[in-house]
Amino acid sequence: MNVIISTVCRLGLAGLWIASGVAKAMDPGQTYIAVAAFDVMPDQLTSTVAAVLPFLELGLGLLLLLGVGTRAAAALSVGVLVAFIAGIVQAWARGLSIDCGCFGGGGQVSAGRTEYPMEIARDLGFLALALVLVRRPATRLSADGLLARHSARSASPVTEGK
Repeated sequence: MNVIISTVCRLGLAGLWIASGVAKAMDPGQTYIAVAAFDVMPDQLTSTVAAVLPFLELGLGLLLLLGVGTRAAAALSVGVLVAFIAGIVQAWARGLSIDCGCFGGGGQVSAGRTEYPMEIARDLGFLALALVLVRRPATRLSADGLLARHSARSASPVTEGK
């Protein structure tokens, strides 16, 4: 049963990263606007983060979808999600009116149009999926599983008959 739960977590998290990465990669200008709206980095760093973020998310999504380096991808996902949650919390605490741009779009919005509690709750849910995978990375239909089975077979002692 734990393997099934971990598999669902892995595929769900993969879907998150792929969907958000594709949305950001399709509109790099809007991704820059969304990252800049948090107002926490100098412009040069904002440009770098906006350029790298879609591909980081796509990379994590593909690793998780294929089940390659599941624990490492999940651990990196934890770090990214904690950074996202911290970004939303600081924007809320500073009274900024922004859309996080998590799935495209993002940037300044009219006062009272923010959805910070829902965004934080959503990201905490994704964080829970990532933490499950850090703890229990063994899943079905994964390259990690195939490699583990192959290693176990090749590590078996070969005995020759007398």
